[in-house]
Amino acid sequence: MITPSLEDMGYELVRITMTGNEKKILQVMAERPDGTMTIEGCTEVSRMVSALLDVEDPISGAYDLEVSSPGIDRPLTRLKDFERWAGFEAKVELDQAVEGKRRYRGKLLGLKDETILVDGDDGTRFELPFSEIRKAKLILTDELIAASTAASKS
Repeated sequence: MITPSLEDMGYELVRITMTGNEKKILQVMAERPDGTMTIEGCTEVSRMVSALLDVEDPISGAYDLEVSSPGIDRPLTRLKDFERWAGFEAKVELDQAVEGKRRYRGKLLGLKDETILVDGDDGTRFELPFSEIRKAKLILTDELIAASTAASKS
């Protein structure tokens, strides 16, 4: 529901989640196509999402809206995320086990069609179906910090 408006504003939706039982929080993660997000951008997206949700009213009960950037150790939610962040370490959890495991950690090697390629910590290469990914995120490493710092300076 919010994706078309986000795209019209020049943003991409990274993830949307609802957490909490008694105090619900709707978290919207967004960024520009180049991977950047500013405080002003979060404010702009928050105003748009809030107005849209007020009109459409898809969520029953009270909740807080939280808009943020994905951050350095970002969640990987789209196929293009696995290609873009190839070369960096990630944790990947699957819905169904592949080769007897549901949790993987290693260096992302990119994609082969809709399969995520991961070089495991033990040197084993894994091919994980994107459709089976429950959650995935980058691991905060010195290399990731250096790359993120260099990107923000350019």
